[in-house]
Amino acid sequence: QVQLVESGGGLVQPGGSLRLSCAASGFTFSNYAMSWYRQAPGKERELVAGITRAGSITKYEDSVKGRFTISRDNAKNTVYLQMNSLKPEDTAVYYCGADSRWYVRVPTYWGQGTQVTVSS
Repeated sequence: QVQLVESGGGLVQPGGSLRLSCAASGFTFSNYAMSWYRQAPGKERELVAGITRAGSITKYEDSVKGRFTISRDNAKNTVYLQMNSLKPEDTAVYYCGADSRWYVRVPTYWGQGTQVTVSS
């Protein structure tokens, strides 16, 4: 049974930082590219960042480039999203996704999401 479990969300002030984690199980983690997505209230879910199977290549949407960093630890079956210089417009439910294809808008597997709220 495939599971992706996100954690690390919460309430943070503008300019602050959070680190999200996504623990994977039920599939061979190192065979899958991983990505982070987010969905703000009233908006469609959007791709934020992606990382290849070995972690050698990363890619970011312009809205988070230079502020967010995606990484993975294949020994721990976990992918991370370090979020710095957070803005109110980063407020959303954040999801991780797994797919054998690289940087896809709709992955094969989704997590349940973790809420990130940026507010003073």
